[in-house]
Amino acid sequence: MTALQNDTFLRALLREPTEYTPVWLMRQAGRYLPEYCETRRQAGSFLALCKSKELATEVTLQPLDRYPLDAAILFSDILTVPDAMGLGLYFAEGEGPKFERPLREEAAIRALAVPDMSELRYVFDAVSSIRTALAGRVPLIGFSGSPFTLACYMIEGGGSDSYSRIKTMMYDRPELLHHTLDVNARTVTAYLNAQIEAGAQAVQIFDSWGGVLAYGKYQEFSLAYMRQLIAGLKREHDGRRVPVIVFTKGGGLWLEDIAASGCDAVGLDWTVDLAEARRRVGDKVALQGNFDPVALFAKPAAVEAEVARLLASFGSGSGHVFNLGHGISQFTPPEHVGALVQAVHKHSRQYHSAAHQAGA
Repeated sequence: MTALQNDTFLRALLREPTEYTPVWLMRQAGRYLPEYCETRRQAGSFLALCKSKELATEVTLQPLDRYPLDAAILFSDILTVPDAMGLGLYFAEGEGPKFERPLREEAAIRALAVPDMSELRYVFDAVSSIRTALAGRVPLIGFSGSPFTLACYMIEGGGSDSYSRIKTMMYDRPELLHHTLDVNARTVTAYLNAQIEAGAQAVQIFDSWGGVLAYGKYQEFSLAYMRQLIAGLKREHDGRRVPVIVFTKGGGLWLEDIAASGCDAVGLDWTVDLAEARRRVGDKVALQGNFDPVALFAKPAAVEAEVARLLASFGSGSGHVFNLGHGISQFTPPEHVGALVQAVHKHSRQYHSAAHQAGA
């Protein structure tokens, strides 16, 4: 593999000195980019796009060709994992992802097993293809949904506003949910390790729905299984540490618990104050976030002002990766994203001078 030309993102995750704050965006390859929409049209369907290593490589690189981002993220979907488990993923027009065979019966839940990773070969092939195409420009991030977030889709059968099915199971039949989560955790461990072997240089666990859980239930049904899978991950590859980021949307109440999970960085949504988060976690982990994605609809001058505010909130020194507090909206003006990336690189350098680093 080609040597990295820009490793700022990886160094920031490990709280090593950097010249500026690196930036990447959740869902940075997506429908807000006209070039993505054109490639998606050529593919014929979202799943066909995910399953073509050539097209997945193309859309992964599209935002990097537009903006000077500091990391690429594999183009895929968190639901490839339950699809490989035989649940039958499909996308209903205007309704989002659905499963033909959601986990509703005890027999189906008991029969759930870690799939053969060959079922996900197309993902690993895409990782290798993207690494080759990047040619060392920036690091590549691999990812998966968290065991609990995957279980939400597997049990609900798709997206949900209330998560009533999985929560009812959690209270009525906790042993069934624990079984599902244990299988998911072992699957995600194998899945992320295979991504690392294929060339992913950092990995992120998307715990998109952990924040819907009650205090105590989050620790038992979401965080415990992320801790389990993190303990099983390869933390070094090709002579370099592979950092792990945990992002629980709505997880601001539990930052100390998440920071103690074994991860290298904690992703923050926009409801969390960066300065307070840094005070709470100390030097245990790096922080990632946390620009409100809807603020990208504001004029570029307002975007720049909000970037400057967040950078000042984190303050001097390394250990911050700039990102959104959740995925970018498909309606975001592409030029506003350019304004954000430029503002991060412009305003963050003052917090990374030698004097600031020494005092951090």
